[in-house]
Amino acid sequence: MRPWSEGLQDAVWSVPVEFEAVPIGVGEKVATLITGVGLVGTSFAQCALERREKLVFYDFQPRADYLTDRLDSQDVTVVQRDVRDLPALVDAIQNYGVDTLVHTAGLIGRKVSEPLYSGLQINVMGTINVLEAVRLTGVKRLVHISTFGVYDQRRVGDEPVDEDSPRGPGRAYGNSKAAIELVAEIYQLEYGFELIMFRLANVYGLGHFWGGSGGGEKVQNLLEAGIKGETARIPQDQTMDFEYIYCRDVGRAVDLGATVPVPEQTIINIGTGEVTSFDKLVSTIQRLFPKLEVEIIAGKSPAVSAKQPLKISRAKEHLGWEPTYDMESGLREYVEDLKAVMQRAG
Repeated sequence: MRPWSEGLQDAVWSVPVEFEAVPIGVGEKVATLITGVGLVGTSFAQCALERREKLVFYDFQPRADYLTDRLDSQDVTVVQRDVRDLPALVDAIQNYGVDTLVHTAGLIGRKVSEPLYSGLQINVMGTINVLEAVRLTGVKRLVHISTFGVYDQRRVGDEPVDEDSPRGPGRAYGNSKAAIELVAEIYQLEYGFELIMFRLANVYGLGHFWGGSGGGEKVQNLLEAGIKGETARIPQDQTMDFEYIYCRDVGRAVDLGATVPVPEQTIINIGTGEVTSFDKLVSTIQRLFPKLEVEIIAGKSPAVSAKQPLKISRAKEHLGWEPTYDMESGLREYVEDLKAVMQRAG
């Protein structure tokens, strides 16, 4: 039987920036590995590259065009492998001298259950492999990207949702992420590496949405329709109330998580502290594109809407982080990114 990973090759994008080679094993920091070539990973990378950090992306299906859109011609290495391949993870960490790992790879939303077995293999078993690779190689710090989807909206009260709120919403995505957090906590307790976990609100910004972020794709579809002067067609199940956070604010938070001394509290909400209704989202975008029209495609009602915003005081107190973009300022910058990409695409 041929191994499932046969035929995959490592790919390296060569760019002008150079880094001094440091021998592996001498105790000095060499590289940060990012699982997942997506919006969160590239937003962190933008900050890390400003610090001249050497970065290695690890992704089963990396997109060179997306990396170019997000990082221009910055110096990054891309390893084309799957998080379900533990030996490949270990090899990547050892080959590039990784001592910090930012884990963003995984499926989002409905994609976790299409089909469920594969979705759980990628999200849960993939993360267990990351944790085991951290243990085997002695990686110093793991920054794990979780989600506000771990919270059980059925048990949310009348106050903002803090990090001690109940986990496990009863849906594939949220439950898989809650399970991952619990396993990560066990690994950290047993093996003592540094672990910081961020529960992000719905991140918006230039994306490819292969992983299944319906909320992020909805925002991009609305903006693209506004730019093109077309009618945006949005499925009814994407008309929920959400808390949104712009990708640049997220990148800054993750960069702090990768670099600051380990804070007293290591599970941290990252959001704006404000829930935005679908109507308010549309009206904000219509301030940028007054002629934008929106058609709702009839179907299922949203599975869930956010009842209360995230409480973000822990991020302020322990990281010195708070959001710098409101919805409109984030969308304005996002529009400029989209226009540039659309122009390059012709």
